[in-house]
Amino acid sequence: MDLYGWLIGSWEMDTVHYLDDGTIQKWNGECHFGWVLEGRAIQDVWIRPKRPAPSTMYGTTLRIFDPGIDGWHLIWNDPLNRDHSRQIGRAEGKDIVQLGTDSRGLKTRWRFTEITANSFHWIGEERPSESDPWQIKYEHLARRTKP
Repeated sequence: MDLYGWLIGSWEMDTVHYLDDGTIQKWNGECHFGWVLEGRAIQDVWIRPKRPAPSTMYGTTLRIFDPGIDGWHLIWNDPLNRDHSRQIGRAEGKDIVQLGTDSRGLKTRWRFTEITANSFHWIGEERPSESDPWQIKYEHLARRTKP
Protein backbone atom coordinates (compact mmCIF):
# COMPACT_ATOMS: atom_id res chain seq x y z
CA MET A 1 0.00 0.00 0.00
CA ASP A 2 3.04 2.28 0.26
CA LEU A 3 3.41 2.70 -3.50
CA TYR A 4 1.08 5.72 -3.49
CA GLY A 5 0.76 6.34 0.26
CA TRP A 6 3.54 8.93 0.25
CA LEU A 7 1.29 11.17 -1.89
CA ILE A 8 -1.29 11.70 0.89
CA GLY A 9 -1.67 15.43 1.39
CA SER A 10 -1.82 18.52 -0.80
CA TRP A 11 0.51 19.67 -3.55
CA GLU A 12 0.97 22.64 -5.86
CA MET A 13 2.38 22.12 -9.33
CA ASP A 14 3.70 23.74 -12.47
CA THR A 15 2.25 22.11 -15.59
CA VAL A 16 3.52 22.02 -19.16
CA HIS A 17 1.36 20.80 -22.08
CA TYR A 18 3.12 19.93 -25.35
CA LEU A 19 0.75 20.38 -28.30
CA ASP A 20 1.01 18.51 -31.59
CA ASP A 21 1.91 21.71 -33.48
CA GLY A 22 5.00 22.23 -31.29
CA THR A 23 3.56 24.97 -29.10
CA ILE A 24 3.71 24.76 -25.31
CA GLN A 25 1.07 25.78 -22.78
CA LYS A 26 1.96 26.43 -19.12
CA TRP A 27 -0.24 26.59 -16.02
CA ASN A 28 -0.05 26.26 -12.29
CA GLY A 29 -2.23 23.77 -10.50
CA GLU A 30 -2.96 21.82 -7.35
CA CYS A 31 -3.63 18.21 -6.40
CA HIS A 32 -4.91 16.57 -3.23
CA PHE A 33 -4.58 12.90 -2.18
CA GLY A 34 -6.40 11.00 0.58
CA TRP A 35 -7.28 7.52 1.77
CA VAL A 36 -10.83 6.37 0.94
CA LEU A 37 -12.91 3.16 1.17
CA GLU A 38 -11.76 2.49 4.76
CA GLY A 39 -8.10 2.70 3.79
CA ARG A 40 -8.38 0.30 0.83
CA ALA A 41 -7.87 2.92 -1.87
CA ILE A 42 -6.44 6.37 -2.55
CA GLN A 43 -8.40 9.07 -4.30
CA ASP A 44 -6.90 12.25 -5.67
CA VAL A 45 -8.20 15.44 -7.25
CA TRP A 46 -6.17 17.36 -9.86
CA ILE A 47 -7.09 20.99 -10.56
CA ARG A 48 -5.60 23.22 -13.24
CA PRO A 49 -5.05 26.13 -12.86
CA LYS A 50 -5.03 26.72 -9.10
CA ARG A 51 -8.29 27.93 -7.62
CA PRO A 52 -9.99 30.43 -7.72
CA ALA A 53 -9.17 30.71 -11.46
CA PRO A 54 -11.68 28.98 -13.80
CA SER A 55 -10.63 25.34 -14.32
CA THR A 56 -9.32 23.94 -17.58
CA MET A 57 -8.95 20.51 -15.93
CA TYR A 58 -10.68 19.19 -12.81
CA GLY A 59 -10.44 15.44 -12.43
CA THR A 60 -10.04 12.57 -10.02
CA THR A 61 -8.21 9.25 -9.85
CA LEU A 62 -9.25 6.25 -7.79
CA ARG A 63 -6.29 3.94 -7.04
CA ILE A 64 -7.11 0.47 -5.70
CA PHE A 65 -4.49 -2.16 -4.84
CA ASP A 66 -5.06 -5.67 -6.26
CA PRO A 67 -2.85 -8.33 -4.64
CA GLY A 68 -3.81 -10.77 -7.42
CA ILE A 69 -1.84 -8.75 -9.98
CA ASP A 70 0.55 -7.14 -7.45
CA GLY A 71 -0.45 -3.78 -8.88
CA TRP A 72 -2.94 -0.96 -8.64
CA HIS A 73 -6.06 -0.46 -10.75
CA LEU A 74 -6.45 3.21 -11.62
CA ILE A 75 -9.53 4.94 -12.93
CA TRP A 76 -9.09 8.58 -14.02
CA ASN A 77 -12.02 10.83 -14.89
CA ASP A 78 -12.11 14.51 -15.84
CA PRO A 79 -15.80 15.29 -16.45
CA LEU A 80 -14.96 18.88 -17.41
CA ASN A 81 -13.11 17.62 -20.52
CA ARG A 82 -15.06 14.35 -20.87
CA ASP A 83 -11.79 12.45 -20.49
CA HIS A 84 -11.24 9.12 -18.78
CA SER A 85 -8.56 6.46 -18.59
CA ARG A 86 -7.94 3.05 -17.02
CA GLN A 87 -4.43 2.00 -16.07
CA ILE A 88 -2.40 -0.45 -14.02
CA GLY A 89 0.25 1.11 -11.76
CA ARG A 90 3.41 -0.58 -10.47
CA ALA A 91 6.83 0.32 -9.17
CA GLU A 92 9.68 0.31 -11.69
CA GLY A 93 12.88 0.94 -9.80
CA LYS A 94 12.45 4.25 -7.96
CA ASP A 95 9.59 5.33 -10.24
CA ILE A 96 5.90 4.52 -10.45
CA VAL A 97 4.70 3.63 -13.95
CA GLN A 98 1.03 3.48 -14.94
CA LEU A 99 0.05 1.88 -18.26
CA GLY A 100 -3.35 1.84 -19.91
CA THR A 101 -5.68 3.29 -22.51
CA ASP A 102 -7.52 6.61 -22.57
CA SER A 103 -10.98 7.67 -23.78
CA ARG A 104 -9.62 8.27 -27.32
CA GLY A 105 -8.23 4.73 -27.53
CA LEU A 106 -4.61 5.90 -27.21
CA LYS A 107 -2.07 3.94 -25.17
CA THR A 108 -1.02 5.91 -22.09
CA ARG A 109 2.02 5.84 -19.83
CA TRP A 110 1.95 8.11 -16.80
CA ARG A 111 5.07 8.18 -14.62
CA PHE A 112 5.96 9.56 -11.21
CA THR A 113 9.73 10.20 -11.24
CA GLU A 114 12.27 12.13 -9.16
CA ILE A 115 10.18 11.26 -6.11
CA THR A 116 11.11 12.81 -2.76
CA ALA A 117 9.09 13.33 0.42
CA ASN A 118 8.15 16.82 -0.76
CA SER A 119 8.28 16.78 -4.56
CA PHE A 120 7.74 14.69 -7.68
CA HIS A 121 7.90 14.96 -11.46
CA TRP A 122 4.88 13.48 -13.28
CA ILE A 123 5.19 12.72 -17.01
CA GLY A 124 2.15 11.88 -19.17
CA GLU A 125 2.89 10.12 -22.45
CA GLU A 126 0.72 8.64 -25.19
CA ARG A 127 0.95 6.71 -28.45
CA PRO A 128 -1.60 5.35 -30.94
CA SER A 129 -0.21 1.78 -30.98
CA GLU A 130 2.48 -0.43 -29.45
CA SER A 131 4.73 0.12 -32.48
CA ASP A 132 4.66 3.93 -32.18
CA PRO A 133 7.12 5.84 -29.97
CA TRP A 134 5.91 7.42 -26.74
CA GLN A 135 5.24 11.18 -26.98
CA ILE A 136 5.33 13.38 -23.89
CA LYS A 137 2.12 15.42 -23.68
CA TYR A 138 2.12 16.69 -20.09
CA GLU A 139 4.57 17.27 -17.27
CA HIS A 140 3.74 18.26 -13.70
CA LEU A 141 6.43 19.44 -11.30
CA ALA A 142 4.82 19.18 -7.87
CA ARG A 143 5.74 20.48 -4.42
CA ARG A 144 4.07 19.46 -1.17
CA THR A 145 2.00 22.15 0.55
CA LYS A 146 0.40 20.06 3.35
CA PRO A 147 1.17 16.59 4.70
